[in-house]
Amino acid sequence: MMKIVSFFIVGIFFGVILIKSEAASWFRIIEMFRFESFHMYGIIGTAVVLGAGLIYLMKKYRVKTLEGKEVSYTPMKLNPTRHLLAGGIFGLGWAITGSCPGPMFALLGNGFLFALIFLVSATLGTFVYGVVKDKLPH
Repeated sequence: MMKIVSFFIVGIFFGVILIKSEAASWFRIIEMFRFESFHMYGIIGTAVVLGAGLIYLMKKYRVKTLEGKEVSYTPMKLNPTRHLLAGGIFGLGWAITGSCPGPMFALLGNGFLFALIFLVSATLGTFVYGVVKDKLPH
């Protein structure tokens, strides 16, 4: 039960940060894709640096998960074709809708019901991937 509550609290905190930083704003996302503003690049860059730093510190100080296991990270093998294709599809969807998985939930929680279209589309896309994944270059 503690695990579910902790995920819920982190999710609420993440949603508030996305809304307050305007990272869920369609206008900010479009500015980013048009290279008109540094705002989103600053947010993404800060998240990458902060995430890398926290992972480093968790490994250095042997932080344990709620289940008592030591935090670990195994890097994925780089596959340029796979990663460029997947990143391109993700980026195209992000540019068209102005939303990615994190902000779509934050938008929905903030009362923007149009985000249901994104949620249904993302769920359908995940389902389609599950059906065709054996035919893709993994």
